[in-house]
Amino acid sequence: MTARIVCTLPLPDPAPGLLSAAAEVEVIGASPSRERTEALLREGVDVLCPQLGDRVDAALLDTGLPRLRAVCVYAVGYNNVDVPAATERGIVVANTPGVLTDATADCALGLLVASARRLCEGDAVMRAGGFTGWRPDFMLGLELRDSLLGIVGFGRIGQALARRALACGMRIAYADESQPPVPADLAPHVARMQLETLIAEADCISLHVPLDESTRHLIDEAALRRMKPTAILVNTSRGAVIDEVALVRALQQGWIAGAGLDVYENEPAMAPGLAGCRNAVLAPHLGSATVRTRAAMAELCARNALAALAGELPPHCVNPQAWSAGAPPPVR
Repeated sequence: MTARIVCTLPLPDPAPGLLSAAAEVEVIGASPSRERTEALLREGVDVLCPQLGDRVDAALLDTGLPRLRAVCVYAVGYNNVDVPAATERGIVVANTPGVLTDATADCALGLLVASARRLCEGDAVMRAGGFTGWRPDFMLGLELRDSLLGIVGFGRIGQALARRALACGMRIAYADESQPPVPADLAPHVARMQLETLIAEADCISLHVPLDESTRHLIDEAALRRMKPTAILVNTSRGAVIDEVALVRALQQGWIAGAGLDVYENEPAMAPGLAGCRNAVLAPHLGSATVRTRAAMAELCARNALAALAGELPPHCVNPQAWSAGAPPPVR
């Protein structure tokens, strides 16, 4: 039986070459529909490689049984996959962590600088012919030096952002219930805070948490109202970590000074009114969008898929217990 892999969207090099050398590869292409994915799974698929926008729930997993053995997500986040359901069905789930740390931290810093210094607002003024000359009080923003950056979620990306922010002369605090180890180079320069304190005291807040039930709407109306009216909020994690409807009100009514967003609660749609908020810098999910990072993600995704075909746990498996009763035989 020839091994078969389905990718919902084309993956960058080197994934196509790696995968096609070991299996028949089908790419659904632009705007993959649920119906098309289900139809292919019914035909028989060993590994599904979805994108973060593709919902992989229990019903879809059942469609792929008994042949489907792995779901290899082309992303570090895997909240789009029902992992407990996959585990119950003996299907391993893998992701692509680590390689997008620096690219995402760069994006977060860019959103932070653009928001604090109102660069996109200024760009709009210039393009509209609204700049009539330099004035002492024109478009004043937040200076980063000595400002307190509050990082919510102090894993790899949060720590990478901290290093960049230190180069800008910022003070750093973080909130993370998991109490991650703090590297020696950062330990003297960062302070741990309770989330409530951080929200109230930080000049800038950057979110770096996974999306689950404990973090959905972590930044809600109450949190936004506790922030300083001069504060900046940045999100490069998952859109639903923020109550986007409440954020629109916060931006419109001046609860906070601005926001820099790369992700959205109902992506690709935005909450009504968000596009009209001039104090919001809006990026179209560019956190990992560098040539090098996307290629590295593609290689990890392919390596995960190839391992699953060989009857081996993928290198970045998030639910190894799915094969606790024994790995399936290799697909030849």
